[in-house]
Amino acid sequence: MEIVWKLITWKLKIKKNMFFPKQKNVKLKILKTRRGNVRLPAFMPIATRGAVKNLTPEELKNLGAEIILSNTYHLFQKPGLDVFKKIKGLHNFMKWSGPILTDSGGYQVFSLSHKRKITEKGVKFSSEIDGKEIFLTPEKVIDIQLAIGSDIIMVLDECPPYPCSRKYAEKSLDLTLKWAERSKKHFNLKTIHYKLKTKPLLFGIVQGSTYPDLRKKSAEKLIKIGFDGYAVGGVSVGEPREEKIKIIKLCAQILPKNKPIYVMGYGRPDEIVEAVKFGADMFDCVIPTREARHGRIYILNEKRRLKIKNLNSKNFYKTLQITNNKYRLDAKPLDKNCQCYTCQNYSRAYIHHLFKTKEPLGQRLATIHNLHFYLYLMKQLQK
Repeated sequence: MEIVWKLITWKLKIKKNMFFPKQKNVKLKILKTRRGNVRLPAFMPIATRGAVKNLTPEELKNLGAEIILSNTYHLFQKPGLDVFKKIKGLHNFMKWSGPILTDSGGYQVFSLSHKRKITEKGVKFSSEIDGKEIFLTPEKVIDIQLAIGSDIIMVLDECPPYPCSRKYAEKSLDLTLKWAERSKKHFNLKTIHYKLKTKPLLFGIVQGSTYPDLRKKSAEKLIKIGFDGYAVGGVSVGEPREEKIKIIKLCAQILPKNKPIYVMGYGRPDEIVEAVKFGADMFDCVIPTREARHGRIYILNEKRRLKIKNLNSKNFYKTLQITNNKYRLDAKPLDKNCQCYTCQNYSRAYIHHLFKTKEPLGQRLATIHNLHFYLYLMKQLQK
């Protein structure tokens, strides 16, 4: 009987480590989720409300996207959980078969500074849609993400503003850590009957503003609680670049290398390259899609083609504003060395024309190119 029990225990230990390397110092190369593998480092195109602006899920897949990000707060507001329960989750709703990470919505809720009230129980705020009062707790946020069908669930956290006093940062961090503990307990309770291969992952979020000792405290406490991955939050709320780099570098040194490190809302191509060098694995940012909609195009610098050795400089890329009149007669593609659909088929002059005449196709073609640029960059970094 004792031998049988030891065998069961041994099998459980093996199962527990199926998704991650056993050695904490072994860097994770592939993130395994219930809906497929994600090669790291990875960039997640943003599908805030269940759609990446101007693109279909099929186009995203063809561009090489392996995972996307959606927002719990916005999806909870509209279309609402009744829709996801009826249609069996966001994947079926939007017809995306790959993994989805859902942001907890904490950043959006806490940006409503004059409309929300925070207590240890949760956060109370008024809906931007109909003005109704909504009360979110760490437990409810987990339930919402499970109903959405998220493959990577983020805990509810408070993202402190920049700048903020040490006193505020300490109080905010204590609340975030309490919420993280409650989130983990509730997640375990709700997923106790899930088979390992069908269980979503749960990520904790490191906060602490720009105070190194608070960041260290946050990371160490989250490791003790135990999560499938760790996010670095609060690095896209107005901090100077030097502060962001310090925070990311510090957190990457403390957090286990055999778990994914996700830097939230970050960043420009050169910032991503720098963060990867420190040990970061996952990124999301509105930059490639938002700037595409305004005609700002990311291209490789002619003198520094995209090879690993050239990524040591932030000068490996540049941007062009396709709405400028100098492109009106330019017959070249956006980037002559780019293999994306846009560059293989259309000229700068045509895309300039589309933007000038406000044809939606212009935004679509620019979005295809910018996302291809970001996703191709990640492929080079994966090498």
